[in-house]
Amino acid sequence: MKLELPPIPDAERTPLVETLLDLLRQVVDRVQQLEETSQQLRDEIARLKGQKPRPPLQPSILQLPTPPNDTAPAKPRQRGKPSGPRNVELAIDREVPLHPATLPEGAIFKGFEPYVVQELLIHSDTTRYLRARYKLPNGESLLAPLPAGILPIEGGHFGVHLVAYILDQYHHAQVTEPLLLEQLHEYGIVISAGQLHHILTENKERFHQEKAEVLAVALAESSYVGTDDTGARHQGQNGYCTVIGNDLFAVFESSASKSRLNFLQVLQGPTRDYAINETTLAYWERQKLPQALRVLLTQGPPTFGSEAAWTARLAELAITEERHVRIVTEGALLGGLIARGVSEELVILSDGAPQFVVLVHAACWVHAERPLAKLVPHNEEHRAAIAKIRQSIWELYQELKAYREHPQEARRPVLEERFDALVGQRTGYPSIDGVLREMREHKADLLRVLVRPEVPLHNNATESDIREYVKRRKVSGGTRSDAGRRCRDTFASLKKTCRKLGMGFWDYLQDRVRGLGQVPQLAELIRQRAREATAKKVVAVPA
Repeated sequence: MKLELPPIPDAERTPLVETLLDLLRQVVDRVQQLEETSQQLRDEIARLKGQKPRPPLQPSILQLPTPPNDTAPAKPRQRGKPSGPRNVELAIDREVPLHPATLPEGAIFKGFEPYVVQELLIHSDTTRYLRARYKLPNGESLLAPLPAGILPIEGGHFGVHLVAYILDQYHHAQVTEPLLLEQLHEYGIVISAGQLHHILTENKERFHQEKAEVLAVALAESSYVGTDDTGARHQGQNGYCTVIGNDLFAVFESSASKSRLNFLQVLQGPTRDYAINETTLAYWERQKLPQALRVLLTQGPPTFGSEAAWTARLAELAITEERHVRIVTEGALLGGLIARGVSEELVILSDGAPQFVVLVHAACWVHAERPLAKLVPHNEEHRAAIAKIRQSIWELYQELKAYREHPQEARRPVLEERFDALVGQRTGYPSIDGVLREMREHKADLLRVLVRPEVPLHNNATESDIREYVKRRKVSGGTRSDAGRRCRDTFASLKKTCRKLGMGFWDYLQDRVRGLGQVPQLAELIRQRAREATAKKVVAVPA
């Protein structure tokens, strides 16, 4: 619905006229919302009837300001072959000298000119071990053992390279099980669908344990983590996958809900610690838990090492009201995180979803501005008002970005004043003023960079992390077994963490499947990198 009003001179803009214009704009916004809801219902009815819904029509963005990128300007794409030698770092496996078949008389040898050829060998290699069996004098028998590295737990009668290849193809190349099975058959591997599924999902406890160690160490060593979630179907039911990470790690965890209680459970990992401490009490007070319940809960043991023990404690105290159970459990899980060694100053960077607002929260500027980008202007005046506010937001964003790169204490009050002036405007359009009001209410989260310059201004990196999970979901759909869902989360976490640490996922799989222990534990690498980064920051600060 478009509303075209003739220009009204300032002399005629009486309070009554301004009030009527404001009411008219509210009505237009409400009509627009109802039209969108009506169209969504029409689309849903069309889908239920097997028809195609109306295709989405995006507004033109040719004249809108382009959000600045928070990274260095990209270099122009280079066409053609890259300059310089490309094989100087290759490991040469063998050298083959070549000579002409015939030489004319008097030819003089002047040396060799190298020509490097890379090849990938893929073929089946089946070995039959003839294990000698001896009968001993005492009546027992002795069977010759298999060579080291044969008969891994995962593979049974399949070798370590084949097992690592299967895991790499499924979790890295995102090849589905049916296609992977067909591929292996073409290579000459005799394997059934059940055996392939067993290799992908069974006996992976050491990988699950390494994922849990990555999360625990990363939360203890990091100053901030980003988080986001996306849909993840399991056993035909809608669910969610939550990612937690930063520039050193990424951990994925799927569950049936995306509540704050679930987020705290994801932060804790596979084990649960419930603790009643100062952090717990402060959370209960902020959530307005009745004083009587707070006193009752503090009269007893302060820690509980399992969900069963915590549930039994609540039943013992007759705490059954749903809201009270939720609040006391959230507080106890939060207290358990702190008891484990997670800092109370850990920053959680998110898109602003309420379930992520725990500990010290930071909000994403891109998500804060996004509602303005989605607005459909009613007229040119409305369009100009949207463009003006968006421009002001990105100008302030650039200033905050510069502050993050070179923090100066004297700049903080200036930037706070600019923020207050920006969000304190009244444009006369409820849709725009509502976005500004939302930003004003989350001032501390949006200006977290002023006190914690290491925290990014946006959540793009975490969204990039979870995009890979979304691609897997689109390729393979949902998971059907609990073991399959757990393995998908675990190997997605380990692969992404390897990539962030500069480690090849193939090398990691080869090492772990063969049990060599030559590739360091990922948790130890994270601890080392985090402490190195902290040491560099300390040295960079002038005495």
